[in-house]
Amino acid sequence: MRATTEGATPSVKATHCTATTCPYCGVGCGVTLEWEDSESGPRIVSLAGDTRHPANYGRLCVKGSALAETLSPQGRLTHPQVRDAAGVLREVSWDTALDLIATRFSALRETHGAECIAAYLSGQLLTEDYYLANKLFKGFVGTPHLDTNSRLCMASAVVAHKRAFGADAVPCSYEDLESAELVVLVGSNLAWNHPVLFQRLKQARIDNPLLRIVVIDPRVTDSCEIADLYLGVRPGSDARLFNGLLAYMAERGRMDRLYLEAHTQGFDAALKAAKVDDCSLAAIARDCDVDVERLETFYYWFTTQLHVVTLFSQGINQSTSGTDKGNAIINCHLAGGKLGLPGAGPFSITGQPNAMGGREVGGLANQLAAHMDYDTPGARTLVSEFWQAPNLPEGPGHKAVEMFAALGRGEIQALWVMATNPAVSLPDSEAVRSALARCPLVIVSDCVSDSDTLAYADVILPASSWSEKDGTVTNSERRISRQRGLLVPPGEARHDWWQLAEVGKRMGYEQAFSYAGPHAIFREHARLSGYRNATPRAKAGKRMSDELPCVKRLFNISPLAELGCQGYDDLIPIQWPVYRNAQGDLVGTRRLFEDATFNTPNGRARLVPVTPQQPHQQLSDAAPLRLNTGRIRDQWHTMTRTARSARLMNHRAEPYIELHARDAQARKLEDGMLARLLSRDARGAIRGDYRARVHISSGQRAGEVFIPMHWNDHFASHGRAGALLAGLTDPFSGQPESKHGAVEVIALESEWQATLLLAPELLGSRSAFAAAIEALDGCYWARIPQDTLVRYQLAGGGQPDWQRWCDEQLGISADLWGEDTTHKELRAAGLVEGRLKWWLRVALSSSREFRQPNVAWLGECFATDQLAPRERRSLLAGRPSGQADAGAMICACHQVGEATIRNAIQAGDTTVESLGARLACGTRCGSCLPELKRIVEEERSHERTDTSLEMA
Repeated sequence: MRATTEGATPSVKATHCTATTCPYCGVGCGVTLEWEDSESGPRIVSLAGDTRHPANYGRLCVKGSALAETLSPQGRLTHPQVRDAAGVLREVSWDTALDLIATRFSALRETHGAECIAAYLSGQLLTEDYYLANKLFKGFVGTPHLDTNSRLCMASAVVAHKRAFGADAVPCSYEDLESAELVVLVGSNLAWNHPVLFQRLKQARIDNPLLRIVVIDPRVTDSCEIADLYLGVRPGSDARLFNGLLAYMAERGRMDRLYLEAHTQGFDAALKAAKVDDCSLAAIARDCDVDVERLETFYYWFTTQLHVVTLFSQGINQSTSGTDKGNAIINCHLAGGKLGLPGAGPFSITGQPNAMGGREVGGLANQLAAHMDYDTPGARTLVSEFWQAPNLPEGPGHKAVEMFAALGRGEIQALWVMATNPAVSLPDSEAVRSALARCPLVIVSDCVSDSDTLAYADVILPASSWSEKDGTVTNSERRISRQRGLLVPPGEARHDWWQLAEVGKRMGYEQAFSYAGPHAIFREHARLSGYRNATPRAKAGKRMSDELPCVKRLFNISPLAELGCQGYDDLIPIQWPVYRNAQGDLVGTRRLFEDATFNTPNGRARLVPVTPQQPHQQLSDAAPLRLNTGRIRDQWHTMTRTARSARLMNHRAEPYIELHARDAQARKLEDGMLARLLSRDARGAIRGDYRARVHISSGQRAGEVFIPMHWNDHFASHGRAGALLAGLTDPFSGQPESKHGAVEVIALESEWQATLLLAPELLGSRSAFAAAIEALDGCYWARIPQDTLVRYQLAGGGQPDWQRWCDEQLGISADLWGEDTTHKELRAAGLVEGRLKWWLRVALSSSREFRQPNVAWLGECFATDQLAPRERRSLLAGRPSGQADAGAMICACHQVGEATIRNAIQAGDTTVESLGARLACGTRCGSCLPELKRIVEEERSHERTDTSLEMA
């Protein structure tokens, strides 16, 4: 997949092209990298969407288009480190670090048994890394306690699939969106979380005017831009909604009786469970808190269309009853025969780039490998024999939340964390941190130095990152794609699979962990998928002994085991199951269950009885607001990658608290104010304290709150969403209830607020910044990296001596200083030999909304060697004379602010298209188009209001 430009002259550097895959969400977009050779290795010169990749056909969202901006070696881990007896991390050789791990593992296993060792993995790992981790820990170390952060997002969908279909099998493909007559989005803000898929759906609606789209979500999100119908359901009422739909189908004779009788089982029991509650439209509308006419419209559309796709994501899964909610959706599709057809099926959309790949290789604690579980008859014997594994556990291990609880109890003595940040992402994060702190051996493999979990590591292993790693990933539609390594890992960073293999060898398992590279691991993984696989395609042309165990499974990529190194390198995206056709060509499977044969013992799908349940985190007088957490458009997970791109930090620069106006007014909160969210444990003590800016939204239901999940302790003082959530989980899947917290919001009392801009070299270390903030009596801060500076938003109490603080903490005295008594503001700047080093604005009162400077212009000033006199004169104002404020960033691709957009609309550009022509906003990735449309509609509404007032 690497091509050199033909006809290059000796004086022109040859340009090459490498096709790879985006490392963000589960859409699995293809990416092409244009690069050239340099003395230090390959140098990327451009990045674009891969027009040949069937997931995106050239589209990229703003995060994907900014990937090249995240590849700086700054902030990367480059050497192994081990914490000494004094608690100090010191650089060591790889041999020292790996020998220590192998020796400690062996000693712990000998003394306490294998179950005192655990591993916590990530959907950011490649399939080959995942496979080897599962093989090492379960097959050879002998511990069942290996789980993954996919437990936090997709575990409930996995169990729902297995209960219904007999396998964790997503039946649909993305092209089903283009074939559907009705698409239902449930608990999925597709526009922000899977933007490229949203753009595909948006285009499908344009191409087919008969296509209808329904959005079911407690919040009015940007996904509603293309919705024909919106149901703003009460959080947690999804199972009630779909149970009602099942009853509606039965009462109106809208079921596919032939399909039910020939291909399913359990319908009567599922319908009986649904009818335990009052199934009148009025009762369901009341329980779900939706308009009864809208509810009936949705039910009518679903029941009268055959080609229906229901996309569901974290709003369904992240619940203590997430598995049942998934099955309630699947029940309706089975009852109507709405799957196995073009444009039809329940479609779980994964959150991470390789959450599906991790499920394939057994990355979850209840799995073995190759879609086999501990409770699958014959599976343990089959896997043990294939691996020649001496220590395969008898049964499942701890799921993620249980694992860290066991860590806190001291039952787990060693934990290896790879490519994830549990100190931030898990619920009840203070308890997780306490558990990590007491664990005798914590090993962290990561590529960046700003992961909060590193603070608890006894051994740190520097890992390779995207554009350096080589392997495969599997997206939400079961499509396996190659992620190709190009750049050289910095320093002594090594691939995750290599680290695992080396530990395996040092523990005495040389033969089992000797691999020539990721292609060899992939081939073994592919062979295992077909090993004694009793599915018809797996048996074709082969004879299996009845004396040896066989396990029927849909996941089968065994033909790919025949690939050599070049074939593996050239592998084009393909969906599993994979087989060879009559001509010997490799063929993927676009859609599952087209023959209505399922992976259950009798080949029938199962409808599952569902009893709706309320969220387990109860509201109270002390915590009367329902908390919802989720992703935002331009950030990813705990920001360790996206925060490396300055433009991705500007759309939502600080953590925020989204409130309905009624809730804000009742608490005397205004838009832009700083506030605190507080949650409490069972004893009434404060569990979590989240501090952020208030964002009042008409799309937020009254009595509910939304906050982003991304901020960690490197980017905000009190921005961890996980600190607010109790560690309550679904009893079937072990997935935490991250969508249903219980909180109260109050104003954050402060006597001043400030914006501080620093040259990156000032206060560069985390400890230096912490000391500086402590000297200010600060109660809030947010760190916002930019290209030429680091921006801090600060708030605190008392009245600091700002001049003294600048002298002592910044080390550079103020060259410019001014106090604005009218606005009660202080402004200052420090320069060295004409170059700007710091800039400060302080509001000397508890201002409601703090005015921001023109950070883009000030960034140019920081990059200028010698500021001109006119620039120096404008510094204290924070913007050039006469230049308007651009406002909050809307278009991250072209850095176009809200104020600029509104001014253009008022000047006559009253459509999204004309705004794009004038300002370029919305013309690249399209992620900002819903917001642009909203702003246009708001301005039109204002114009209509103004006109009506003039007429009156």
